[in-house]
Amino acid sequence: MSLVHVLLTALLLTALPGQAQTATAAPATRHAGQFILGADVSTLDAVERGGGRFATADGTPASALQLLRAAGFNWARLRLWHTPVNADDVVDNGRVVSRAGEPVGGGNNGLDVTIALARRAQAQGLKLLLDIHYSDFWADPAHQRKPAAWAALQGPALQAAVRSYTADVLRQLHQAGVRVDMVQVGNEINGGMLWPDGKTWQQTPGEAIGGTAGFHALLKAGIAGVRDTDALRGGAPLPVMLHLAKGGDNALFRRVFDGFLADGVAFDVIGLSWYPYFDSALASLRSNLTDLSTRYGKPLVVVETAYGWTAEPPAGHPQVLNPERVAASGYPATPAGQVALLADVVQAVADVPQGLGVFYWEPAWLPVPGAGWRTGDGNGWANQTLFTPEGKPLPGLGALRAAAPWAPRAGAPVSP
Repeated sequence: MSLVHVLLTALLLTALPGQAQTATAAPATRHAGQFILGADVSTLDAVERGGGRFATADGTPASALQLLRAAGFNWARLRLWHTPVNADDVVDNGRVVSRAGEPVGGGNNGLDVTIALARRAQAQGLKLLLDIHYSDFWADPAHQRKPAAWAALQGPALQAAVRSYTADVLRQLHQAGVRVDMVQVGNEINGGMLWPDGKTWQQTPGEAIGGTAGFHALLKAGIAGVRDTDALRGGAPLPVMLHLAKGGDNALFRRVFDGFLADGVAFDVIGLSWYPYFDSALASLRSNLTDLSTRYGKPLVVVETAYGWTAEPPAGHPQVLNPERVAASGYPATPAGQVALLADVVQAVADVPQGLGVFYWEPAWLPVPGAGWRTGDGNGWANQTLFTPEGKPLPGLGALRAAAPWAPRAGAPVSP
């Protein structure tokens, strides 16, 4: 049994009568040996192919994964896209930015890239969270497009494809020597997945959608695919995370997760995205975490968060975090502001009995050619990394470990 199964069992026991640990217990006592300090490094392969390099503060060359491990990170998160190739020309404001048949960009996170990055992460002793998007490109609250290969599939045929695909990628990872320690079935599934079959809201009157029933059927199919591979781990069930954006929106989380439980959607971990400039204030995140911890008794992970060390565009490309969003966030876009934000998020998670950890989203996405958010476009994340554009650590790299010095260290590095 892996560490993640042990820690999940320990955390779930806190919900049983007579077993609860009080919220007043010190985080170091409540979470010792059980806290995730993670990094989503899905664009790392594209960054390195574009010439991105990393080094210690004194200039000694090192890989990003080595530096993350040395800074106290103990998990890696990797997204997986079905077939990250443009099905059609991509046109923006009348300009063709990339052609049909070209890689989509954004990391080009097909199974081959994911396997290669996973093996490297595990060679550094990092645990692995696999984030299956069930799309050929970004999946988020505004985009949940079916893979082109499944465009004609509906109903039971689509559900069967989801189940088969989920099991197949987990088997291929296992055959490649990759140990998956937790899996996400879908990414930021606030409004469903695999639209329109699993879409839960109508964008226009009369839009044909699968609704909640269609969404839950697809989720159950994905989870069944995970369970189909439990024999690969000697029967130990792989923990399943279900993940929503808007981590401060308690009404959203209650509505969606109450629906999951009422309909028998089986899951183990609740994942939240929280960005201070997209979301509500930190107080709302804290309040939501507290309520979710009590209401569901499931481990909680802020599986995406980030903030900027500058409001300026390091590579001259417009950034997601611009001066207007900095003003709305409540934190200065400085190295110290980035550290403060991360300390606050870690503390918010550690303060609840079911708090399991925090992942920083894309800390190593350096502004290099060919590593934009899509092929033919630039990098809008370069001011929210944990490294300078030259690949040297910023103070924020050590912020998660500084906020949770009692969290477990990564395992010993091994030869890849």
